[in-house]
Amino acid sequence: MPQQEERIVPMRVQKFLARAGVASRRRSEDLMTAGRVCVNGEVVTELGAKVDPRVDTVTVDGREVRLTDGPVTIMLNKPCGFITTMSDPYGRACVAELVPSDDYPGLFPVGRLDTDTSGLLLFSTDGELGNSLLHPRHHVDKTYEACVQGRISDEALQTLRDGVELDDGVTSPAAVTLVSRSKEKSRITLVIHEGRTRQVRRMCQKVGHPVLELHRAQFGPLTLGDLPEGSWRELTQAEVESLRSAPRR
Repeated sequence: MPQQEERIVPMRVQKFLARAGVASRRRSEDLMTAGRVCVNGEVVTELGAKVDPRVDTVTVDGREVRLTDGPVTIMLNKPCGFITTMSDPYGRACVAELVPSDDYPGLFPVGRLDTDTSGLLLFSTDGELGNSLLHPRHHVDKTYEACVQGRISDEALQTLRDGVELDDGVTSPAAVTLVSRSKEKSRITLVIHEGRTRQVRRMCQKVGHPVLELHRAQFGPLTLGDLPEGSWRELTQAEVESLRSAPRR
């Protein structure tokens, strides 16, 4: 039997924005209450307002939105010195300056990297995808390259692998590989799946080797490849699907 074409009927504006891939429904409501959404040239802040996609023109920050647009997910090679937020009341440099937030007004960071941490940071307008990647019980693996102070001992490496007692509990076992070590500093890679605040830094501090440099090289199945620092690119559909199907722990 031929598949019936979906019937398009008037819907609430936030639902329209979510289906068009601008942002999750909740974030779309935030865009509306901030006065950034217009229907037929008029600002719409009422959350109960409806739109007919067949005849009405919807814009966000002046950019027209259509149901065929679909969500977008991008990868940024974040440099150090930028906070992971889309705006900052204190005027600090934030990652919004590095990604096409004007073109995709609902873009949000999937997780965060510390100001002094570089590497792979994802952004998306797909709230469902973002929530699935950040769910506290179903995190994906993330690979970090760390340069730590001092010559790290085999015992410290094993403690990192077994789990470190932090103030918010023992960390899950991590895959830790020694890259190099000298009297002054050591280089290691760590694969973790938890998403605790400054987790890698706290783990290394706890075993007596403070982090000097930290870089996230991989998020789930994705790597930066040859993406230059400070640059971004849109993920392919295959890459997005690989994120959706990435093993969770």
